[in-house]
Amino acid sequence: MYLFVMFDLPVGSKAERRAASQFRNFLKKDGYDMMQFSVYTRICRGQKAVDKHLQRIASVVPSEGGIRAFQITDKQYARQVILVGKRKKQEESGAEQLVLL
Repeated sequence: MYLFVMFDLPVGSKAERRAASQFRNFLKKDGYDMMQFSVYTRICRGQKAVDKHLQRIASVVPSEGGIRAFQITDKQYARQVILVGKRKKQEESGAEQLVLL
């Protein structure tokens, strides 16, 4: 399952830029990859993991701006269509899963 986090945070003042940077850094440290500017995604192993990460995000939400999160299955993620530009290396192997026995 994939968890997407999209945000639109104000960056007009120094304090707002700092809050936006702290939020982006939190996402990176928590295992998210930047898919596009202000769109981050991570793989979760099920609904419990999604719920855990949503709670973690809720605990660091900046006081201003908007954050949206949604989840999709691996199968739905694999059906994405990239319409502009070349695919990045990570996008070419995005539908593959690691199987540990």
